[in-house]
Amino acid sequence: MNISIILAHPNSGSFNHAIANTAAETARAAGHTVTLHDLCQEQFPPLLSTLELQKDAKLNPVVARHCKEIANADGIIIVHPNWWGMPPAILKGWIDRVLRPEVAYRFVEGDKGEGVPVGLLKARAAIVFNTANTPDERERKVFGDPLETLWKNCVFGLCGVKNIQRRTFTVVVTSTPQQRVKWLAEVLATTEQTFPGR
Repeated sequence: MNISIILAHPNSGSFNHAIANTAAETARAAGHTVTLHDLCQEQFPPLLSTLELQKDAKLNPVVARHCKEIANADGIIIVHPNWWGMPPAILKGWIDRVLRPEVAYRFVEGDKGEGVPVGLLKARAAIVFNTANTPDERERKVFGDPLETLWKNCVFGLCGVKNIQRRTFTVVVTSTPQQRVKWLAEVLATTEQTFPGR
């Protein structure tokens, strides 16, 4: 399988990086082909231009490569912190520019956006690993867990990926090294179970 991993955290020593690297190593050990993009390290250009809104737009080569990779991915893993109930801006820009019409979805003939798009991604499953400094109960009760809606309904559900798992590791800021080892074991197990080897 082709597994695409998208990481969005500016600190190369972050727990997000440990999660992404663990998922990548696990998928490679299972025999999969893995593409890991560290959006911040790669300085992915997040700003969507007016010209790029056009259906037949000539895409930036970096964006075009990402579009091709995500369209060919059999599995997708997203890793990012919860910042203000949202992904970091660079990841939102990646969504805007890469999960574009005719790559990730299309509207049916005659539909001007009032209907439900047809998902085009062929990935059979997606995993979203988040980190946070808000306890789960408060995230759900006070904020309504906006990332759950974003990834499961607004992004992957719309783009045709039906098997979506999401796991939030919290509270990171007060976590111990032993806790982080246990969390990485969960990352390994979830990756193995979702994308088993041959």
